[in-house]
Amino acid sequence: MWFKSYRKRQNAAHVKRMICAMYIRPQTFGWLAAGITVTIWTSFIVIARASATLNLNPLDIVFVRIVGAGVVLLPWMLISNRYKAQTERSFFGLSPLPWKTTVITGVLGSVLFASLAYSGFFFAPAAHASVLLPGGLPLWTAVLAVTILKEHVSRSRGIGLACILCGGLLVGGESLLQAFDGGHVWKGDLLFMCASFCYSTYGIVVRSKGLDPINATVGLTVFSVMTFLPIYGVLAWTGLVASNLATAPISEMAFQALFQGGLSVVVAGISFNVMIRTFGPIRTTMLTALVPGLSALGAVVFLGEPLFLNLILGLALVTTGILIGARKA
Repeated sequence: MWFKSYRKRQNAAHVKRMICAMYIRPQTFGWLAAGITVTIWTSFIVIARASATLNLNPLDIVFVRIVGAGVVLLPWMLISNRYKAQTERSFFGLSPLPWKTTVITGVLGSVLFASLAYSGFFFAPAAHASVLLPGGLPLWTAVLAVTILKEHVSRSRGIGLACILCGGLLVGGESLLQAFDGGHVWKGDLLFMCASFCYSTYGIVVRSKGLDPINATVGLTVFSVMTFLPIYGVLAWTGLVASNLATAPISEMAFQALFQGGLSVVVAGISFNVMIRTFGPIRTTMLTALVPGLSALGAVVFLGEPLFLNLILGLALVTTGILIGARKA
C-alpha cells in the first residue's frame, strides 16, 4: 500500500512538471508574435515595391490579397460558425464580430490600409516605405492612444516619438521639396502615412474592444470578401476601372494571393493582434524596430535601390526612436 501511494504521488508530480514545462507565458507568445510580424512586414515592403514593376496595379493586388485571405480563412469561418452562438455574429453568420465592429475593422485594417499602401509603392521607393510605414505607426498610435484610450506616454516614449518624427521629416520633407520640380515621390510618402494612420486606428479599435486576434482577422476578411471583391470585380469586368486581372500571369496572382493574403493578412494580422493584447498598442508599434533597417537593406540588395544620406539618417533616427520607445516605462 505504501509503495502504491508513493508511486501515485510520483506520477502526479511528474504530470505537474510536464504541465509546467508545456506552459508558455503570454509574454513569450508576445515576443514570438513580434518576430513573426517583423519578418513578414520586412518582406511585405520589399515584395510590394517589386510588385509595382510587374503586371497588377495597386487595386488588383488588393483584390488578389483579399481572395488569398478568404481562401485561407474560409474553413475557419465555416467550422467556427457551427460552434458559436449566432447572436454574436454578423454578415450572415460568417463574421465572429458584431456588424459595426466588422465594418470598422474591415475598412481600416484591410480595404483602406491595403489600397493606400500598395498605391504608395507605385510612386515611392521601398526605403521611403521602410521609414514611413513602420515609423508612422508609433506616432499615430500614440496620438490615438492618448486621445481615445487615455493612456499615458512616458518620457522615454516621448523622446522616441520625437526621433521618429524627425526621421520621417528627413525622408518625407525632401520628397515634398522635389514636388516643385515635378516629382511624384511625395505622393507615395503621403499615401504611406495615410496607410499608417489607418492601421494605427485599427490597432486602437482592437485594443479598446478587447478583440480576439483571430476573430479580428476573420472579421476584417469577411467584410473585405463580401464588399470589396464583388464591387471591384464588377467595375473591373465592365471596364469602369483600369485592371490587369484578366491579362496578368496566373503564377503572379497565385504568389500574391499566397504572400499578401495568406501571410500578410492572416499570419501577420493574427501575430500583430497578439502583440497588441500582450504589450499594448503603443509598445507594440515600437517593437517593430528592425523593420525599417531590414527592409531598407533588402531594397538595396534585392531591388538595387540607392541609399542616400537623408535616408540613412532618417532610418537611424526612426530605428533609434522605436528602440527608445519600446523600453518599459
